[in-house]
This record gives sequence, structure tokens and C-alpha cells, in this order.
Amino acid sequence: MKLKLVAILAGMSLMTSVFAAPKEINIAYVKAPFNLQNMVMKHNQMLEKEFATDGIQIKWHDITSGAKQTQAMAAGSLDASATMNTASLLMANAAGNPVKIATGVAHPTSLFAVVGKPGPQMKIEDLKGKTVVGPKGTVLHQTLVAALDSKGMSQKDVNFINMDIPKGMTAMMAGKVDAALVAASGIIKANEGGAKTITTAEGLVQPNLVFTVSGKFAQENPEIVQRLVKVNREALKWINENKKEALEIGAKEHGITLSDAEKLAEGSHYYDVLTQKDIDELDKDQKFLKANGMIEKEVNVKDLILPSAVK
Repeated sequence: MKLKLVAILAGMSLMTSVFAAPKEINIAYVKAPFNLQNMVMKHNQMLEKEFATDGIQIKWHDITSGAKQTQAMAAGSLDASATMNTASLLMANAAGNPVKIATGVAHPTSLFAVVGKPGPQMKIEDLKGKTVVGPKGTVLHQTLVAALDSKGMSQKDVNFINMDIPKGMTAMMAGKVDAALVAASGIIKANEGGAKTITTAEGLVQPNLVFTVSGKFAQENPEIVQRLVKVNREALKWINENKKEALEIGAKEHGITLSDAEKLAEGSHYYDVLTQKDIDELDKDQKFLKANGMIEKEVNVKDLILPSAVK
């Protein structure tokens, strides 16, 4: 009997050590398109304060591409992303890399765009045979494919080159490429520099930005995930109660005017709790991605959503 008890206690001890609280939380910092919750959380050190008494360090990582965020999660170097687009989330899970939605962030329909180089105004049809650059496996990439599809074309009709947003925008403004996939303040700056918006995501896709964690982190640290969600929602509450100060934080981070920051915030449609519509749109997006060869298989989208995201 004593031996059995020792064995049970040893097993419990092993489980405790396996799922012990982490010493640090590695989280992606993504300020684009205009993620005020993320900017406010970092600026006000809200996560650092939340976990200070636990001795858990918060390590922010500037990884703006959703595809690169999921790759870092698969490698174990990233635990969470304060902002990830659902296109990247779906692609990761379809490839066997479990990434979970912890809570909602924003529905920025008008803040993603395909922008043409300075010169004459281009239409979607004019992109045929042209070079377009942008981050592969993101909602921006999905926007391009959807735009081409709306005119009876596909990605094969353009020369698409995978490139980070800042580099892509620089190449486009210099006229080295024909168009670039740009977001939020980048659109404003590009337009001011003479580049012209070809189309936004509006009417083509329904962008949904979400707070995500790796499947492994979610399984091993459910209470930590709950606290991450709590702080993210506290950030949104703080924004609503301190709008001017929040906009000043966002404007400084993006290097734009307070007026432009206000416009971007209004177009972001911040939220926290996922609705049935969000879940339905996830399924629609997945079918679109598969139909356009961006994923090979579908997954049950409900399995990607943690309980914290819907309550």
C-alpha cells in the first residue's frame, strides 16, 4: 500500500514539474495595423505588472508576420501573440501546428490594402503580369488572392514575392515593384507619397485579428492563459476610458498624427468576445484558403477556440 502511495505521489510530483508555471512568457508585439490593445499593454507594462509577483518575465518580440509568428510557436520560441490574423492561424493548424484563439482583438476591414506604386491609378485587372510583394500566409495575402479571384484571375496571374510589409512598401514606393500589400498607417504614408490604393479588404474578406497562444502553452498553462486574456480585456477597457491618451500612444508608435490615429482606431472595430458570426467566418475563410490552394486540408474550427475566447 505504501509503495502504491509513493508511486502516486511521485507521479503527481512529475506532473507538477512538467506543468510548472513558466519563468517567462514570450509574446509577439504587433502594432500594425493599429492594435491599440497591444500598444497600450506594452506601453503601460500591464502584463509585466500582472505577473510581477509570480516572478514571471514578459519578453516581447517584434514579429509582425502571422506566418512567422506561427513558425516561432512551432519552434517553441514564442508562447503567444497579442495579435494574429486568422488566415495565418488557419494555415498553421492545417499544417499540423496547433495554435489556439484565446480572445478577440479587432475586425479592421478597411485597414488592409493592395497599393500600387506612384503613378497612374491601377485597377485590380491591371495587376495581371505585374509584380506584387507582401507577407505570405497572412490576411493581406488572402486579400490579394480574393481581389484577383473577384476579377476571374488567380495568384498565378501575378508575380507574387513574399516580403515583409516595411521592405515591400519601400520597394513599391521606389518603383522597383508594381504593388505592395500594406496595412493601416502604411496606407496613409504610401498615399501621401503618391502611391494609390487599388483595393482594400472591404467586400473581399472579413479580417479578424485575435490573441493567440501555442497549443502546447495553452495545454500546460491554462491559468496563465486566462490571465493573459484578462489583461488584454483590461487594456480595451482602459482604451475606452482613456481614449485621447490611448490614441496618443498609438500615434507615437506609428509616427502619425493624432487625427490619423483616430481614423485608424475607428476603422479597427475592437472587440474581445468571439461570436457565432466570427466562428462562421473562420469556416468560410478556411474553405476559401483551400479552394485557392493556400491550405491542403480543413480542420474543425471550433477546436481552435479556447473557452476564454467566447465568454
